[in-house]
Amino acid sequence: MIAAAVFVILPLCLAMAAFSDLFTMTIPNRVSLILAASFLILAPLSGLSLEMVGMHLAAAAIVFCACFALFAFNVMGGGDAKLLSATALWFGLNQSLAFLMLDVATIGGLITLMILLVRAQSNSILAIGLPVPNSILFAKKIPYGIAIAIGGFMAFPFSPLFLAALESLK
Repeated sequence: MIAAAVFVILPLCLAMAAFSDLFTMTIPNRVSLILAASFLILAPLSGLSLEMVGMHLAAAAIVFCACFALFAFNVMGGGDAKLLSATALWFGLNQSLAFLMLDVATIGGLITLMILLVRAQSNSILAIGLPVPNSILFAKKIPYGIAIAIGGFMAFPFSPLFLAALESLK
């Protein structure tokens, strides 16, 4: 039961955040809160030691500080900062956090380029009648929650909590 929760909660929350960001340009606070609360409940039940949980909390704090600085300079949205921090909580201070950040940065750059290309052709897209969300065509910001979600999906199989849950099934 614990392993099933580990395998479902992070991907489901990331998918909800991505779709919400795509269509509304906002990421609900409840998604980040669910991620944080569920980690704090599931981590000890999955066999992570208290020291490991502390390292995960440290990772989330470091990511939050960096994201808060980006938010203060109006580079990153508040929802993106909270989502990335809550996601970092699931990855901890190890290679999977670096993998997450590399994936998010790479995917984020590609998504940004694609959105800018679509926006450059917005008149043609509207004339043809393609069903593209208004957030892609007209918003001034980039829905970075999509990149966070994709990066999280890519890095999740290497996260300590995923590996601990997988080990518990053997």
